[in-house]
Amino acid sequence: MTMITLTDNAAEKVKGILEREGKAAYGLRLKVVGGGCSGLSYSMDFEEMAAPTDKVYEDHGVKVFVDPQSDPYVSGALVDYTDALTGAGFTIKNPQAKGTCGCGHSFTV
Repeated sequence: MTMITLTDNAAEKVKGILEREGKAAYGLRLKVVGGGCSGLSYSMDFEEMAAPTDKVYEDHGVKVFVDPQSDPYVSGALVDYTDALTGAGFTIKNPQAKGTCGCGHSFTV
């Protein structure tokens, strides 16, 4: 089974946000939606539980929920969190992406 992997930084950030919001048992929803300058974009949110048809991955103690339509587009992806002078946020290194836009938030397959 292909995984969704989180770096140490991403897992720590997700856990920290969930604890602060009183949602420690929640998981991270990773979804692919149409839009963005390259055609497809990532959407991330927190959800209490997976939908019955979701694939559920777990890495570093963080559950990641992916719907069946998004799963082929993010198979093998690495979720990272960076905090730099130019900005902070989550980034996704996706082996399925054939191209990305300059901002790194949208991609093509």
